[in-house]
Amino acid sequence: MSALPALAALNGLRVLDLSRVLAGPLSAQVLADLGADVIKIERPVRGDDTREWAPPTMVHAPASALDESVYFWSCNRGKRSVTADLADSAGRQLIVRLAEQADVLIENYKVGTLARYGLDFASLQAVNPRLVYCSITGFGQTGPYRARPGYDTIVQALGGLMSITGNADGTPGGGPRKAGVAVSDQLTALYAAVAILAAINERHASGLGQHIDLSLLDVQVAALTNLGTGYLATGTVPQRLGNRLATAYPSDSFRCTDGDIMLIVGNDAQFRRFCDAMAVPELARDERFLRNGLRLQHADILGPLVAKAFASRTVAECEKLLNDVGVPAAPINNLEQVFRDPQVVAREMVREVERPDGRKVRMLASPIRMSRSPLRAPGLAPHLGEHTDQIANGWRC
Repeated sequence: MSALPALAALNGLRVLDLSRVLAGPLSAQVLADLGADVIKIERPVRGDDTREWAPPTMVHAPASALDESVYFWSCNRGKRSVTADLADSAGRQLIVRLAEQADVLIENYKVGTLARYGLDFASLQAVNPRLVYCSITGFGQTGPYRARPGYDTIVQALGGLMSITGNADGTPGGGPRKAGVAVSDQLTALYAAVAILAAINERHASGLGQHIDLSLLDVQVAALTNLGTGYLATGTVPQRLGNRLATAYPSDSFRCTDGDIMLIVGNDAQFRRFCDAMAVPELARDERFLRNGLRLQHADILGPLVAKAFASRTVAECEKLLNDVGVPAAPINNLEQVFRDPQVVAREMVREVERPDGRKVRMLASPIRMSRSPLRAPGLAPHLGEHTDQIANGWRC
């Protein structure tokens, strides 16, 4: 008997995406990549806020920038777009009809907004008790900040990330810095996907959906991990260390003749191999550097000696020397270098997608690899309202 063709892991799951900008849309896109049918509800005329966050756009001189925003494409591929006005009874009725048939609803409106339109969890649970309803906000459904708008960089500041990111005070470029990408939003998107799938699994036993309350601030605080737990254990407030790790040394970026390299020596054996590979064996015999704790204690002395070993060599030479002996090191790549990297190319992290007009665009691929369940091939982001007529009377595949 021939094997049945493998289906996507979330084939048949229906997701109603009422979210905007990044955290909610990215969570829905993760589900879409895994095979879910995602219908995105957008405002008529203007759509998701990020449709207007252009340039840059996916193609040069687009006919409509609303359909070509790079930001929008980054977290809305593989969805269907339906326009509906929440302030209009017909728009609300359409959303209710879709929610009756949906497995999951994702929204990121301010607390209380959807209740005014009869689209909150309690109202929609009454028409679909199996609905998993995920609310994503800056600060959650409870607490003194629940009514505040939440943005990623505000949460990075409030949640402590900026206080531990950047160079130390008193050093060149010292001061708190945000991360280069919206990490609070993206971590929240992933937590949302995990929570949704957990609720779907629980529904197999209970037959009921439930309300998921996710806060960007909660996620950012949870993401403090070892630093947060370390503070709770000791009461010592962590300080910014630039690119250095607080737990192992040498661990920093160092200047080579043609660029910068990142090094992490994670244990004593790696340090000895580092010293041999970089032709500084005397450092491995120095009593001040024999153990990781001693190296951390004497980092201000060891750092310049390590820097000198890198200063006369190229990045490629150092990377090969160190990786050949199992010491983690990597060039600090710009994005042009990232997308040329042979490992990134081999893992097919960039996919080419053909548009209806025959032009091709490059898109980031999902990082998920499954041995049996195929991921959905990267698709185009939808035009604003592209599927409104198709969905006018309810969910249609």
